[in-house]
Amino acid sequence: MVPPPIVRRLVCTPVLFLLTALVLLLFPVVWLFGVVFGRERKRAVRFLWFALAWGTRESAAVAECGWLWCTGRGHDVRHYDVIRRYVAGLYAVAERRLGLRVEDEGSWDGTGEDRPLIVLSRHAGPGDALILVHHLLSGYGRRPRVVMKAELQLDPCIDIAAGRMPNVFVKHGGAAERIGRLAEGLGPRDALLIFPEGGNFSPERRRRAIRRLARHRRRRDAVRAERMRNLMPPRPGGVLAAIDAAPGADVVFVAHVGLDQMASAGDIWRRVPLTEPVRARWWRIAAEDVPQGREARINWLYAQWERADAWISANRISR
Repeated sequence: MVPPPIVRRLVCTPVLFLLTALVLLLFPVVWLFGVVFGRERKRAVRFLWFALAWGTRESAAVAECGWLWCTGRGHDVRHYDVIRRYVAGLYAVAERRLGLRVEDEGSWDGTGEDRPLIVLSRHAGPGDALILVHHLLSGYGRRPRVVMKAELQLDPCIDIAAGRMPNVFVKHGGAAERIGRLAEGLGPRDALLIFPEGGNFSPERRRRAIRRLARHRRRRDAVRAERMRNLMPPRPGGVLAAIDAAPGADVVFVAHVGLDQMASAGDIWRRVPLTEPVRARWWRIAAEDVPQGREARINWLYAQWERADAWISANRISR
């Protein structure tokens, strides 16, 4: 259960400020030990640098949101600038401290005709949503509308800044109608970001999703999902609702590798600094090339997901 807004603002925001102050106090000690001693302690310093940047930048973003609210601009488009600076700052620190490098490829580079976009991405590994939002905001000049889990509202910056912009926080199931409403009125520089798998990839979640398809007597989809080793089957409800609500929007698919093998805290600890780049493949399908009819669109969605799965298999980074 996610607590109501007043509880989140009175509890989570002070906790953010306190944790940031704690990191500031601990930083000199950990930094000194990291410089003097071995590799593991130097790795700890990298994470502490990132935690410090996260806390200070998030605190600054929350304070700026507070100022906008106090000056009567609680739902101003300036909140996009707040999020853009916040995400770009974290991205830059991840590059310097964690070794993050992103290599994009694909037929869509963000240029060309200004049309609304529905962006459908794989969801695997820590920070992939942050990287996508950064690229949409700073790289391609888009204003993202994001479908997020309700639990992310426990993060004060996401709760306050993203809560004042057209985004959707969803709980388990029943989100298609809300996603459809979010897609209505997409402008030429807007992009609706959806993770059709419904959560971060894991082998167990993949198996449960395939069993769910079989229970619902979608045996053909279950067979196709079984063949995809790197992805969970896409949940079509929200995707179809978005396409129905924004028939003039092009659809962009995103596959990526490089973060998917960091499923646990131990994996993240061992793999930082990153020695291989995060590779992302984007491709864009014009609105007029999206098929008509529910079953035809589900079949088309699975075909694009199979394309993503094949690309991931060909570009997977070995352990």
